[in-house]
Amino acid sequence: MEEDIKKIVELLGFKNFSVEPGDEQRFFSIHINDESVSKEKLPGFIADLNKVVRLFAKKKGYSPVVVDVNNYRRERERLIVELARAAARQAAATKSAVQLPAMNAYERRLIHSELSIRPDVRTESVGEGKERRVVITFIEE
Repeated sequence: MEEDIKKIVELLGFKNFSVEPGDEQRFFSIHINDESVSKEKLPGFIADLNKVVRLFAKKKGYSPVVVDVNNYRRERERLIVELARAAARQAAATKSAVQLPAMNAYERRLIHSELSIRPDVRTESVGEGKERRVVITFIEE
């Protein structure tokens, strides 16, 4: 799959890039050295590239794969986990619910997973569609 991803990125017009498989066989990290791949455009670009790569993998009979570009996804995951921990501390300190901004399903799952080990808070997803968010509630003993 690594060679296929290289070909896809090449067909997109990028010349100076590298593709590295991650620890898991289904994860690939792509580093693109091109000014057109700005931080502002990166989230949409990654989402679109992941769609293309997933469709290609499905057509070829490969397992689903995930790509990250310029470590954006890894950095975003780190920020989401930090946000979850800070919100849990705030909920515990104020003994009230803390509502986080709207997030996609993957990011909400990261929060639920990260805070599942804390017995003093409970997480719950509320809202519909693009407005779905996590609420962190303090649990009194």
